[in-house]
Amino acid sequence: MKFIVSSTYLLKQLQVLGGVINNSNTLPILDNFLFDLNQDKLTVSASDLETTISTVLKVDSDNEGTIAVPARLLLDTLKTFPEQPLTFVVENNNTVEISSNHGKYALAYADGAEFPKAVELVNPSSTTVMGDILATAIDKTIFAAGNDDLRPVMSGVFFQFSTENLTFVATDAHKLVKYQRTDVTASQLAEFIMPKKPLNLLKGILAGSESDVNIEYNDSNAKFSFENTELICRLIDGKYPNYEAVIPKENPNKLSISRAQFLSSVRRVAIFSNKTTHQIRLKIAGAELNISAEDIDYSNKAEERLTCSYQGDDMQIGFNSRFLTEMLNNLNSEEISLEMSLPNRAGILTPADGLDEGENITMLVMPVMLNS
Repeated sequence: MKFIVSSTYLLKQLQVLGGVINNSNTLPILDNFLFDLNQDKLTVSASDLETTISTVLKVDSDNEGTIAVPARLLLDTLKTFPEQPLTFVVENNNTVEISSNHGKYALAYADGAEFPKAVELVNPSSTTVMGDILATAIDKTIFAAGNDDLRPVMSGVFFQFSTENLTFVATDAHKLVKYQRTDVTASQLAEFIMPKKPLNLLKGILAGSESDVNIEYNDSNAKFSFENTELICRLIDGKYPNYEAVIPKENPNKLSISRAQFLSSVRRVAIFSNKTTHQIRLKIAGAELNISAEDIDYSNKAEERLTCSYQGDDMQIGFNSRFLTEMLNNLNSEEISLEMSLPNRAGILTPADGLDEGENITMLVMPVMLNS
């Protein structure tokens, strides 16, 4: 088996696929890329058993064959080449020889038949979404997903498709983000929980992409197909918590303020907060927002005053500054609004501008109890 391919083109594709390979695999074969050559089409796959990603490359060849090539070794080699054609030739002594303009390199390969086969989806439902919309939805939600192994359903992003909209939700019980698109719909109702790792891969590949992504899914797996690439992953099993129930509906106290100004104040004041609770206090009266923090153990304290637009009763509420900073960082609006009802009920953060037509973002942050 022999084929010729551009070095930079191959590297670019393999770097995307390499993201799925774990540093320590239980099966040694998973440390490899699977090369499956069929005439001028080379299908390269990588897998960690839970997620398999494969892409089809155009190469110069009229051979067929399947081999598994050591991923790390091949990537490290390709990174050092300037743009040039590389010739891959599979020798009889279980090595694949790569010839460049200046040299030859031999890698031991494994039998391609040992590589685990990707799951075939039986009777899947499907939906089509533009790549960039999907990447944005992942980007806006994934940071809020939890890391708790005891509650696996909360360690992923909940996809909720309906004939009216697509909704993406992530929460770790302290913060919650709901991202909704009313300009994209599905043909039928569907709900599934996607793990973080394949979502991070998709986010990286699809950012800015205008090509359509076809999403197929059943109860246990989902498959994302776009351009020459396919990603298949196992879904998180379990029922997602009823997130609508925790979003407070009546929030009479509404604060509007410049996002950048609020964010830099929170960041500054948070430096003086307690290192375990990261607690900051918001005190709102009239058109003034007072942000303060105190670390009693070290006698550190800080306080800042900002002007804001506020409708509602004077109130004091405490938040974890890390969660607040993360959320404000993840919005790109000029102005934000923070809606609250009581100091012990969640605050709702929404962007006041900067959204596309049909795009909605609701962020919910749980308060922390203030020690008066």
